[in-house]
Amino acid sequence: MKKFIACVTLALGLLPISVTAQGQVNVTIPSGTIIGNSIDNIEEFNGIPFADPPVGQLRLRPPQKLSTHLGDFYATGVAKLCPQGPIVSLPIELPSCGITAAGAVTESFGDEGPEDNQSEDCLTVTIHRPAGTKAGDNLPVLFYIFGGGFMIGGTSVSINNPTKFVQASIELGKPFIFAAVNYRVAGWGFMPGSEILREGSANAGLLDQRMGLEWVADNIEAFGGDPSKVTIWGQSSGSISVFDQLVLYDGDNIYNGNPLFRAAIMNSGSVTPVDPVDSAKSQALYEHVVREANCEGDDSLACLRGLSHEDFAAAANSVPGLLSYESLALSYLPRPDGTVLTASPHVLAREGKFPAVPMIFASQEDEGTLFSFFQEDMGSTDKITDYLSDLYFHNANKSLVRSFVSTYSERPEDGSPYRTGAIPPLCPYPGKKRIASILGDIVFTLIRRWTLETIDAVHPGLDLWSSFASYDYLLNPLGTKHGSDTTVFFDKTNAYPPTLRGRKYYINFVYNMDPNDGLPVNVTWPKYTEGKQLLWYNLLADTLRTDDFRSNTSDFITDYIDSLRF
Repeated sequence: MKKFIACVTLALGLLPISVTAQGQVNVTIPSGTIIGNSIDNIEEFNGIPFADPPVGQLRLRPPQKLSTHLGDFYATGVAKLCPQGPIVSLPIELPSCGITAAGAVTESFGDEGPEDNQSEDCLTVTIHRPAGTKAGDNLPVLFYIFGGGFMIGGTSVSINNPTKFVQASIELGKPFIFAAVNYRVAGWGFMPGSEILREGSANAGLLDQRMGLEWVADNIEAFGGDPSKVTIWGQSSGSISVFDQLVLYDGDNIYNGNPLFRAAIMNSGSVTPVDPVDSAKSQALYEHVVREANCEGDDSLACLRGLSHEDFAAAANSVPGLLSYESLALSYLPRPDGTVLTASPHVLAREGKFPAVPMIFASQEDEGTLFSFFQEDMGSTDKITDYLSDLYFHNANKSLVRSFVSTYSERPEDGSPYRTGAIPPLCPYPGKKRIASILGDIVFTLIRRWTLETIDAVHPGLDLWSSFASYDYLLNPLGTKHGSDTTVFFDKTNAYPPTLRGRKYYINFVYNMDPNDGLPVNVTWPKYTEGKQLLWYNLLADTLRTDDFRSNTSDFITDYIDSLRF
């Protein structure tokens, strides 16, 4: 991220804890004694390994459980990030507002820090808990899966720091334990291709997340947590990952006879309809990486595993960045492999292949604005149709895609940022507000509605809630953009009204699987099945709104979702 900003700027064991030393605490688990930091009223244990290093012959393979004893392990530093994918692919001519765009990117995705804090040996869990917590306290656990488009991110990225959230839980009298998992991203975690499929090595990043959950089941009691009270939470691609964890192995979340989690929260992400890991697009990507690595031959996978980290990274990252003309047509993401994901998540949702646990789904009002910087000219239905047909919807004929695009108004005042009338968008170009609306809907907002309606159809009566955030309305040129929620939940204090209100709902859910039960809330949040009412987060006061906006588009997605796969 620093390089991007600089470039844009230039171009434009269940034992009680014991204090080992001032500021340090330890917890003993079967793999070793974990020594952490005690800072103010929070104890943190950073980067605890749960798997063998996925290097050499373990690169591009499913994770292997930790096979060595850690001894005295100092979890007092900064957890290593897994190697990061490309963040941005810059056009030849940068938009005049590029510096502002860079700031928006940093605000949403955080600063990954120095490159020397990245390592392929990165499969770790980080724990934050209230000071003085001990085995037997049985606090509920919030298990977090970070976002970043399956390209970037990590537990040590600034936007994922939960310290203020955990502190708030203490102040509110409802303390919990926060556990976050580091998983492989980009080509390391989600390499596609028939070679990967034949070997059984697809979706390694999802399996990293699942092994992190298993580590929590095995060890969280020693940290004072209750393994039977785990809520999984994710944001962006982490939210998509939460839904994938729901449908993983056809919905089997049982480990050693017990469920790995009892509830789920998804912020900006749910179902993503996708083609298989050996589809034409997937295979072309794999072959591109192999060519870039000079690994063409009889055993290209062995060659990729034999590369130095630098050479593999250069090949794997020779794809469009997370922010680019290609935008949300991501190169790397979870895809069906017949075993881990037996089918596209939308198919598994429709078949009811997920545990019937209480769920919260959240959206930001302007999910698509952050991903619409570099499309340059989307000033007609035909141009948007060509763009979506070429990069997104390979299974749909152009007439179908054109019909989909035609469900969106061509009037700029109807696009995103929404409710801004004639105010021009940031980095204006023809059709920008329209394409921002489309991108936000197909990955986040309206696919959320499809997911909720589908879950309700196959599991009637399941406890479901959904929210819609507008706290940055007219305060940010991108509106309430994708990633706004990480700042609200993690970075701000309880003095910021939306933060206090949002934290109360989530803490109640973590404790009681009901956002209204426990800490007092200002607005009772109705279940989604009660008239499709959304909790509407606003700056000064929350209210409710009906989830019926852009209904023509939503109906179209419902009718043709099998053709609208990525």
